Amino acid sequence: MSIATRPDLRSPVPHLADSHDLIRVHGARENNLKDVSIEIPKRRLTVFTGVSGSGKSSLVFNTIAAESQRLINETYSAFVQGFMPTLARPEVDVLDGLTTVITVDQQRMGADPRSTVGTATDANAMLRILFSRLGRPHIGPPSAYAFNVPSVRASGAITVERGAKKTVKATFNRTGGMCPRCEGRGAVSDIDLTQLYDDSKSLNEGALTIPGYTAGGWNHRLYSESGLVDPDKPISKYTKKERHDFLYHEATRMKIAGINMTYEGLIPRIQKSILSKDTEAMQPHIRAFVERAVTFATCPECEGTRLGEGARSSKIGQVSIADACAMEIRDLAEWIRTVEEPSVAPLLAALRQTLDSFVEIGLGYLSLDRPSGTLSGGEAQRVKMIRHLGSSLTDVTYVFDEPTSGLHPHDIQRMNSLLLRLRDKGNTVLVVEHKPEVIAIADHVVDLGPGAGTAGGTVCFEGTVEGLRSGGTITGRHLDDRAALKETVRTPTGTLRIRGATAHNLRDVDVDIPLGVLCVVTGVAGSGKSSLVHGSIPAGEGVVCVDQSAIRGSRRSNPATYTGLLDPIRKAFAKANGVKPALFSANSEGACPTCNGAGVIYTDLAMMAGVATTCEDCEGKRFDASVLDHLLGGRDISEVLAMSVAEAEEFFGAGEARTPAAHRVLTRLADVGLGYLRLGQPLTTLSGGERQRLKLATHMAEKGGVYVLDEPTSGLHLADVEQLLGLLDRLVDSGKSVIVVEHHQAVMAHADWIIDLGPGAGHDGGRVVFEGTPADLVAARATLTGEHLAAYVAG
Repeated sequence: MSIATRPDLRSPVPHLADSHDLIRVHGARENNLKDVSIEIPKRRLTVFTGVSGSGKSSLVFNTIAAESQRLINETYSAFVQGFMPTLARPEVDVLDGLTTVITVDQQRMGADPRSTVGTATDANAMLRILFSRLGRPHIGPPSAYAFNVPSVRASGAITVERGAKKTVKATFNRTGGMCPRCEGRGAVSDIDLTQLYDDSKSLNEGALTIPGYTAGGWNHRLYSESGLVDPDKPISKYTKKERHDFLYHEATRMKIAGINMTYEGLIPRIQKSILSKDTEAMQPHIRAFVERAVTFATCPECEGTRLGEGARSSKIGQVSIADACAMEIRDLAEWIRTVEEPSVAPLLAALRQTLDSFVEIGLGYLSLDRPSGTLSGGEAQRVKMIRHLGSSLTDVTYVFDEPTSGLHPHDIQRMNSLLLRLRDKGNTVLVVEHKPEVIAIADHVVDLGPGAGTAGGTVCFEGTVEGLRSGGTITGRHLDDRAALKETVRTPTGTLRIRGATAHNLRDVDVDIPLGVLCVVTGVAGSGKSSLVHGSIPAGEGVVCVDQSAIRGSRRSNPATYTGLLDPIRKAFAKANGVKPALFSANSEGACPTCNGAGVIYTDLAMMAGVATTCEDCEGKRFDASVLDHLLGGRDISEVLAMSVAEAEEFFGAGEARTPAAHRVLTRLADVGLGYLRLGQPLTTLSGGERQRLKLATHMAEKGGVYVLDEPTSGLHLADVEQLLGLLDRLVDSGKSVIVVEHHQAVMAHADWIIDLGPGAGHDGGRVVFEGTPADLVAARATLTGEHLAAYVAG
């Protein structure tokens, strides 16, 4: 019997150390929180819920998690802190009882082509050690199997003074596994020259077709007036030297049109100025040019494995490391069980545990060579969970951001059991979530609201799930909501034929997607939904794709700049006051000179965390005082940016400030349920659900007949889902075709047509297991989706 279980050795009086069982938050004012004070039980599962934008993330991530991280950072030496990001103290009076916080969020993993599922989880590192020990022929250390380590061979001399002996010659060798042709990327890129120019024309006849290279502009004159090529000769008639000087000439300073300029070939110039930039941040016409001009092909040397010949030749049995990384993880786990070697037994045990965690968490269908940038938000979050499942740490606070995002109802049950397992190890688990299935397993519920933005930021309810049901809050009232199946469904106006789809795990899929209706593509995670929709319906002429990729934007970006709303507003102010539009931009001429239009001044306190203070000159308004003298409809530009979308829609809809172009954008923002958002609110403060709806509102302006939406309910409260369904209905009724990749049962029930993929994930999926109306799916109950939808509508 242990000391802990022997009654004669236990203290009869509770120890003071055991009384710290609450995380206390008093006076939290971060973002829209209104002096929130709550007590969260430790070693329990607490779910934070409320409408999108009510302040959940502000409380959990920006207050509790941020302060824990800041306090941990302060325990490091001043030298180490100098290399870490400086974190300001959250706006809160008292935070007591904090433990170390581990945040598992939905931020997409880096899109670097060399980052894969294996490199993100240590599985690759363990495989490399295994092959370096057991692989035959033996080719070198673990680095010889690493696709992101190049082989280096160098020779020279180093001088060492040891008495009379002074020189020791040495050569340096490092064996890496990187394919030399594609440098570990698995693909080689090429530029399609026909997209850069029309070789039947001369430069003066407008041969260049690159955006920004129109005749007369500086980019054009750089070539036409360089003297290296004849501007009146068709490009197809260039000599070998002229062609080289035009396309590949190295950077050289020379006088062109009387000005000292740097001349370089067209290819390196556009690679630096256009192709090296992030395509998401490009203007639409430049993005379209890049997509046309750059072609990617599988590397012919390594056949996409990223590995050099040596690494591919070394095998354990009949399996190389390239074969192992290409297997589905559940198959790899089975293969590892067949490898028996006492000398590496601890390594094999650790590798088995990591691979089994993938299978347990529902990601057994992935392969280790899958680029991490291609994972959905939900998949990325679960990959991050892998390293915590086998952790020996206890009394840690785990913070999850909608862990069920991208999960089929069948997979949600698995996720719930993992959350409970983390709690039962003695950890505090905080979950931001909307799904009723997750709220149901909570020990404690905190409901924020009652509305969003300025209408939210207060605690509406705190207590048990049963208490929430009878509490009368928006969440409580909607907790048992069940969308009914449609009595009548729309008739398709046509079909989009997909034949022989084989992307990723799809098995030669033939399917007809009906047009003119609301069509939902569903199936368990990994069944091939996104592969079918995004792989077979390319975004382009007539197709508008709204996916879940992140909105990139700094603190200076806001809904007004992102949607293009600020342009007509600036022009309206300029016209009303007879001045330049640039004056009404906080990133241009109108910026406050003290804070450069940021609204805050960042002070670096050297050895301590830096702080951001509101600029005293502009009082956070971001504009120079003289700019605020110019009014439109009695309001200055800073007052307009402080308006909510709903207020601005009324302001620009009629009267002196009537601006139809601005009103159209504001109407779209209100349509997607963002009426509460302030026009000047930094994008960095928006939740994931708000960002996706902002993207949807922007894309609604595009001329498209087919809308493809990827899980639009992500981050939406139960009450907001109804509004989204109304928006989808309006899109279809206006003559559009809407195709939605979705797991939410309310959206499935509301669909006119359902395409269900499966029956499982990975190589167990990739087939169409059902096509028809929601009523037929429920009646048949032949698939996992059918069973869950039937249980849902039955209530």
